[in-house]
Amino acid sequence: MPLTRIVRKPTLSYFLVRMQKITFQDLSLSADIQQAIEDMGFIEASPIQAQAIPFLLEGRDVLGQAQTGTGKTAAFAIPALERIDTSIKQVQVLVLCPTRELALQVSEEFKKIGKYKRNIFSLAVYGGESIDRQIKALQKGVQIVIGTPGRIMDHMERGTLVLDSIKTVILDEADEMLNMGFIDDIKEILAQMPAERQTVLFSATVPDAIRQITKRFQNNPQYVKVASEQLTNATIEQFYFPVREEDKLELMHRLIEMNDLKLMLAFCNTKQRVDELVESLQAKGYTAEGLHGDLRQMQRNAVMSRFRKGLINILVATDVAARGIDVDDIEAVFNFDTPLDPEYYVHRIGRTGRAGKKGISYTFILRRETGRLRDIERFSKVKIDQGVVPTPKMMQQKRQERFKTQLVEQLQQPQKHETKFDVLFAELQEQGFEYKQIAEALLFMQVGESKNIQQIEALELNRNDRNNERSNDRYGRDNNRRGDRDRNDRNDRNNRNDRDRSNNRNEGGKKKFSNEQRGASTRLFINLGKNQKVSKSDILGAIAGETGISGSKIGAIDIYDQHSFVDVPAGEAQHVISIMNKSSIKGKKVNLSLVD
Repeated sequence: MPLTRIVRKPTLSYFLVRMQKITFQDLSLSADIQQAIEDMGFIEASPIQAQAIPFLLEGRDVLGQAQTGTGKTAAFAIPALERIDTSIKQVQVLVLCPTRELALQVSEEFKKIGKYKRNIFSLAVYGGESIDRQIKALQKGVQIVIGTPGRIMDHMERGTLVLDSIKTVILDEADEMLNMGFIDDIKEILAQMPAERQTVLFSATVPDAIRQITKRFQNNPQYVKVASEQLTNATIEQFYFPVREEDKLELMHRLIEMNDLKLMLAFCNTKQRVDELVESLQAKGYTAEGLHGDLRQMQRNAVMSRFRKGLINILVATDVAARGIDVDDIEAVFNFDTPLDPEYYVHRIGRTGRAGKKGISYTFILRRETGRLRDIERFSKVKIDQGVVPTPKMMQQKRQERFKTQLVEQLQQPQKHETKFDVLFAELQEQGFEYKQIAEALLFMQVGESKNIQQIEALELNRNDRNNERSNDRYGRDNNRRGDRDRNDRNDRNNRNDRDRSNNRNEGGKKKFSNEQRGASTRLFINLGKNQKVSKSDILGAIAGETGISGSKIGAIDIYDQHSFVDVPAGEAQHVISIMNKSSIKGKKVNLSLVD
């Protein structure tokens, strides 16, 4: 009989992280861990690490609120490794992650921090990879398992993952797992663990659903929150650019040239947009590759490996596929498509400005998207400045400045090369060229007009139009021009919204969407139903977790005794079938097909 942890009168102890400098030497860690952290180049603990690690080392439950890029992975990995009993070759630490990318990233972090710890073995388990290989690794014995809820449940159903010896369970990006429909899986996993354990949650936000899990499964947890008025890293400069769709690529090119960027991450809202942008960037001569849900895991791993090694200048990704990207040297993030959710914005730009380094983010805004910009600023509590579109003249001047700096540095070096070019200079002088002429020709060859810079006046005119529109209101609202028409439209819209909100909620108060609101959908047949003890949340969580499709895009789910039906976006149907037919739900093989 599985044990359910019941906490009487749960309370949260609140601690705000102060910006005091605490080194890892101050945290009383083992010599093995200290050496690994030193190898990674870290001396001072980040705020979330400084506050959470002492509690976790004591075995206390913790609810940590921290954004991507704050060092939260090390905050829970260090104490978890310190508390492992190496004499026991059974699973003692379980980490749940919303996506396979994040599971892989967390697994790599555990390996780096624990590389001097002997006889500690960890394993990442997730969909899209052979379950047989994972079973063999589990049979050999591991103390740490990091995985997605769906694959963890599969192993539990098969009996290949036993949780009787769990000391610590960690939910990383807990809010994202709930958004993807994993709530029932998480509850079942937690319920089958020993009552005496350490339960740790890390989440960017703490909605009511997270607090409910805290009340049920945690024991008087310490609530640790990074004390900041803004959700984004202060080391990241943030700019937005009003721009037309057809000018986005040229604007991106100019910003790269202007700032001499070498390693960048670009975000698009769909897989098709990722492929299109990659193709366009490659045509301009950039080494760019894409990352999205259609790639097999082996392909994803290969792309990420090339990106980390700097063999790819620009990685273009969707929001879901980018989960788990952890590269410290990303110089800039381009929101080529405005994020559909303000929280996506925070996660996106958090990929730059890491480990104390400076970063920069550029967000391209279409005329109809100014409302999203307001939502992003309200959510992140940051004012995003409008950027200046680089003109060809500005870019030329910037290239000359960079070249001048490099030239001065070279001239200040010991002149070991002066005799190498004496013969060449002598030959040029014999042909009647003076030193000044030679120097000017070399400078023009090095920093002259770039053939890649296109004279697109539309981009400049577009920027001026936006500035004029913002003369009365920053977001382009000219109240004098729109006046009464806006008020009437707003009243009509509010009335329609009230009716829509009423119509779009079921009796339980949960929001529902029609197929028309969600977009064209396709109905799929699933060979599992009530008799296999499959629930709607099982199907939703499995599809969202395995395919990377947001749970909000998955439509109606109807469950019968021996089978079920699910509506998915029409353009994703074949992708869902191909991925899910290699997967399982609650340990049972899945067979999906189109409904005629």
